Amino acid sequence: MPMLTNMTASTSATSMTLASQRQTMVDCQIRTFDVTDQIVLDRFLATPRESYVPGKLTLMAYSDAPLDIVSVEGEVRSLLSPMVLARMVQGAGVKADDRILDVAGGAGYTAAILAGLGKSVVALESISSLSALAGHQLALAGLNATAVCGPLDGRSGIDGIFDLIFVNGAVEEGLEPLFARLAPGGRLLAVQRSPGDPSGNAAKVVRFEKSGDDLSRRVLFDASAALLSPFARRPIFIF
Repeated sequence: MPMLTNMTASTSATSMTLASQRQTMVDCQIRTFDVTDQIVLDRFLATPRESYVPGKLTLMAYSDAPLDIVSVEGEVRSLLSPMVLARMVQGAGVKADDRILDVAGGAGYTAAILAGLGKSVVALESISSLSALAGHQLALAGLNATAVCGPLDGRSGIDGIFDLIFVNGAVEEGLEPLFARLAPGGRLLAVQRSPGDPSGNAAKVVRFEKSGDDLSRRVLFDASAALLSPFARRPIFIF
């Protein structure tokens, strides 16, 4: 029994440490990046990021840098840094009745955040092992969110339209299939790179909003994120 007691104490201490790190993340990373919406802050405090960061990265769950998750397939999904994610969520203006599509969210952390703010979430991930992990963790948390493995542009694998589409990464082009899935008045948020900035150093978080057949575009803030390959600019061949 002493061994069990020691293991229990160790687990408890780890949980307390992670909870403390979560509080520090909110206070020192998110709040200082102009995230002031208390509902959004509370959601980040309530959601254990370590549950959605597999393997050895668990102890780095609350780092202020983007985290690269290497899947069992050998593919990499780079998670947005907490402060960029939180400010994007704030900029999305999530409503309680929003139907949300979360794109390229890895093992489900962003979907878990959004599920506590909107009506329902579909977590679309193209890496099968991460999608499976997201489905398991979201169900374990009892959230109204489902995980779907499929192409990130949403051309197949999902049904319906959405009030909010949240893209976890940088894009250059190719958003049209996702725009087609926006409901009237729907919003899409992504980190957008400009044509003259292949490095992504001058990327911006943008919010698109659908009104009839028209789309408006508003820049929210500067940010950087890993480029999602389905939304990379195709090379132009000159003959």
